[in-house]
Amino acid sequence: MSVKTAARPETRAERASGPSAPERKTTLRQRIWRERWSYTFIVPGALFFLVFAYVPMAGNVIAFQDYSPFRGIEGSPWVGFANFDAIWTDPEILQALRNTLIIAVLQLVFAFPAPIALALLLNSLLSDRVKRFVQTIVYLPHFLSWVIVISVWQQVLGGGGLVAGVLDGMGMPGFDAMTNADTFKLLVVAQGMWKDVGWGTIIFFAAIAGIPSDRYEAAAIDGATPWQRTWHITLPALVPVATLLLILNIGSILTVGFEQLLLQQPMVGAEAAQVLDTFVYFRGVLGGQWGVATAAGLLKGVIGTILVLSANRLAKRMGGEGIF
Repeated sequence: MSVKTAARPETRAERASGPSAPERKTTLRQRIWRERWSYTFIVPGALFFLVFAYVPMAGNVIAFQDYSPFRGIEGSPWVGFANFDAIWTDPEILQALRNTLIIAVLQLVFAFPAPIALALLLNSLLSDRVKRFVQTIVYLPHFLSWVIVISVWQQVLGGGGLVAGVLDGMGMPGFDAMTNADTFKLLVVAQGMWKDVGWGTIIFFAAIAGIPSDRYEAAAIDGATPWQRTWHITLPALVPVATLLLILNIGSILTVGFEQLLLQQPMVGAEAAQVLDTFVYFRGVLGGQWGVATAAGLLKGVIGTILVLSANRLAKRMGGEGIF
């Protein structure tokens, strides 16, 4: 005996909706039009980089010309790689490259970890009032121009500054750190740390604020000391941000501060203070050798790009996320 199963009666909602149709995929143009008001916020930033970053890159053709501003790009003769050959045989640019690399390495060793250490130190303070006061004090130098910063350091560490006056009053020999070529590179790094270390802590404070508080509470209940909580909870949370900033800093490793070094070069001499940025300025803008200066700047950009790509790949191989 066969048993027939009664069909389920169709509901009113199903009768109204009709047969289900496959979802229709939207095109890229339709998605852009749907989110058109969101994309309008991107336009100002995109125009800024287009006008001031990407369009000027076309001027790099000067590196392959004997360029003269009177003849223009179209009227200047092409010289191939002659400007690059001149770079490798120029002792001044080799000295500038050496100074640039030394200052860049010192900045990575001392200046890069400084905001992380300061953020951890301020985060360990129990008093929010003291924490906010210290944050305000260390942020202030960032808003000062390099002219003011160097003037302040001159009044403290210069030949007629505060430290020299105190030593002279104690019968000790004079002291002038601002004109000492042997310690100038360390002075440059110290000035940069004093000016920007407070500002650099903002990003790390944001990363620390994103750590759930229940992790610290659970670790405290398990008997973890403050140092253990910092080592096993706080520092791992800062690793992605620190990796991102490190890769970006490596990409700009050949940019060590144009204005800061230009202002202090007369005090210590070009042998100690000449870097690639100041070389481009003196050789190109003041010296009129536009092709050689542009070739040096182009070479600097290519090296920075290679360093960013290499550092990003290395970060991914070590288990990090990288920047792209």
